[in-house]
Amino acid sequence: MGDALRVALAGLGTVGGGVIRLLDANRELITRRAGRPIEIVAVSARDRTKDRGVDLSRFEWVDDTAALAALPDADVVVELIGGSDGPALTLARTALDAGRGFVTANKAMLAHHGLELARKAEAANAALKFEAAVAGGIPVIKGLREGAAANAIARVYGILNGTCNFILSKMEAEGRDFAEVLAEAQALGYAEADPSFDIDGVDAAHKLSILAAIAFGTQPAFKDVAVGGVRHVLAADIAQAASLGYRVRLVGVAEEGANGLFQRVHPHLVPLDHPLAHVTGSTNAVVAEGNFVGRLLFQGAGAGDGPTASAVVADLIDIARGEYGASFAMPAHELTEAARADSGERRGRAYLRFTVQDKVGVLAEIAAAMRDAGVSIESLIQRGEAADGGVMIAIVTHEGPERAVAQALERLRGSQSLVGQPLLMHILG
Repeated sequence: MGDALRVALAGLGTVGGGVIRLLDANRELITRRAGRPIEIVAVSARDRTKDRGVDLSRFEWVDDTAALAALPDADVVVELIGGSDGPALTLARTALDAGRGFVTANKAMLAHHGLELARKAEAANAALKFEAAVAGGIPVIKGLREGAAANAIARVYGILNGTCNFILSKMEAEGRDFAEVLAEAQALGYAEADPSFDIDGVDAAHKLSILAAIAFGTQPAFKDVAVGGVRHVLAADIAQAASLGYRVRLVGVAEEGANGLFQRVHPHLVPLDHPLAHVTGSTNAVVAEGNFVGRLLFQGAGAGDGPTASAVVADLIDIARGEYGASFAMPAHELTEAARADSGERRGRAYLRFTVQDKVGVLAEIAAAMRDAGVSIESLIQRGEAADGGVMIAIVTHEGPERAVAQALERLRGSQSLVGQPLLMHILG
């Protein structure tokens, strides 16, 4: 049995407390699997007096979070503070520069600074591990980086935000509107008081940029992710999708092609025969398509103290074993700077919803805009129910270039016949 792996832990919120409880509960098993004990030796958080439901008296308390990286008896720093910059980034840079292993659940920091941190880790021959940053307890990072390492990945996509999936599947099951279900999600702790990062797709975009870097050997490029959220999806949209044989899900898609790397987070209509259509509640799911292994599906709890702590401790076990390699599946200098693919060249089908004034000529105006932009309409449904002072028109297009749909919507911009902005949802192919 080797010497203990000594851990300094920054952040004692839900996940930080979960890490301590997990190490306590499974101590013997973890020691046997790691080949040596894993022990927390120091902790840091904003409030020293807060009761977190775990015994902290056995650990050294450090008020200055950045000082954790300089502790002589710490081998690894675990960062569970959050935020793309600030104390979390300072701690990451300091720990790696000092040659300490670094474990984080911070997807925002990795999406913005992952390349820099990977370079620092390699320069210091230190571990940089972040399984908990994407999809909570689901081992999708390890699955892509190691299990599918021999494959060329054609596409990686999935449901990456549990808050949005809880809201959409609740709306679907109960026919309730977005604002009402969001309030319930906040009351249950699934959504933050300010849910913007979740419902506007930013959280999922952070995670997608990390997955894309690993899957395609590219530098993390959050700035190139086209981001859309779910706050404008109506119960009527979900009901209409169901009548057409689809379910609405917020899906992140990354795909490498001849004209660059395509990355987008957007609400999609998902066919009922696709596995993602049956992912409900706060569950996450990721699909990767390899040229030899075929379709891989990773599914499970995407958040929470237990699943996220499980991923953090799994990273610590790898470090204790000495099993860690390039953070993004290949050395940082091998990661290419991919061009941003033009989404207008992509072909697919789309769902368009308009709320319009109930007057003669509206359908003709919309149809003319579609015709002039070269969009072929597969189906058009007009609903009589009042919504925002008008009626709802839903269109499903035939397959065609996305640029044509964008041009049709541009032609309708400012139309006096429309009440509010149209909603576009792509149909997952």
